[in-house]
Amino acid sequence: MKKEKEGNRFKSKIGGQALIEGIMMRGLGTAAMACRMPSGEIEVETWSIKTGKNAPWYTKAPFIRGCINFFISMKEGIRCTMKSSEKQITEDDEEEELSKVEQWLYDKLSAKFGDNFIDKLLPVIMVVTVVITFALSLVVFKGGPVFTANLLIKAGMPDTDFSRSVTEGFVRVILITGYMFGISFMPSIKTVFQYHGAEHKAIACYEARKKLTVQNIAAHPRFHPRCGTSFILLVLILSVIVGLFLPRDNMWVRFGLQLLFLLPEASIAYEIIKIAGRYDNIITRFISAPGIWLQHITTREPTEKQIEVAIAALTPCLPKMKLKTNDKVRYKKL
Repeated sequence: MKKEKEGNRFKSKIGGQALIEGIMMRGLGTAAMACRMPSGEIEVETWSIKTGKNAPWYTKAPFIRGCINFFISMKEGIRCTMKSSEKQITEDDEEEELSKVEQWLYDKLSAKFGDNFIDKLLPVIMVVTVVITFALSLVVFKGGPVFTANLLIKAGMPDTDFSRSVTEGFVRVILITGYMFGISFMPSIKTVFQYHGAEHKAIACYEARKKLTVQNIAAHPRFHPRCGTSFILLVLILSVIVGLFLPRDNMWVRFGLQLLFLLPEASIAYEIIKIAGRYDNIITRFISAPGIWLQHITTREPTEKQIEVAIAALTPCLPKMKLKTNDKVRYKKL
């Protein structure tokens, strides 16, 4: 077989996300979630998704789809993360006795909403979680740098468009990298980052047209240009550029405009990520470099067992491919 020219290598549109002891993958028309159960087996759930011609127009329109798809991915990611967490609860965990306060609260809620009130509340909890998480992220990663730059200016730093924007960008980089680096030492997050690495390796193996085996996947890098980590960093870089043109007289007006311009920044970053994931040349590698660097923190080398989960999650999303794993697998539709 002839060697493919650089820049013309096969690039898929498959993406994924690391979960609690699992991985979620999205393909063309099918999405799948594979989790390593406490028993050691891999459980796979699949569901249909609308892509291509069947997808709504607003998920395909350039410079509109970025924000829409970001919120859709975040919502689906939280849903799958919650489900993967539930799968790790064993019968022993469920049988643990409730404290007197927990039992009293459970009895009160059951009497008012019924025995299945928890199932009814889950969608509400998911929406509230998304809103609160997003709001806190905006306050910390958008507002924090603006307030910090304002304090430094009052302390004597030159008040210019360049100095303010560079300071805000530097503070954002410190906040994001510091946060990710700090949580990477938590055992549970370290495991998630290993699954993140397994997800990237599996997709890279598929794009290299190699057979999906543990050995083949392990040989590929754990970094990928279409990663959400790269997306976040691109949004940050764009916010620094936009900040050069925002008014600096009023801190609150500047903060409000920062929030307003987040939507176009995310849309542009989404288009850049798609281009970087589709082509492989010196320009796209330069664009991807900051995100690849940050992925040294957000991904870890996976174990063979974690790679098997990645195979189980990726395979249903591929056309006409059979699952190859040594573990027992149970399929079911969501």
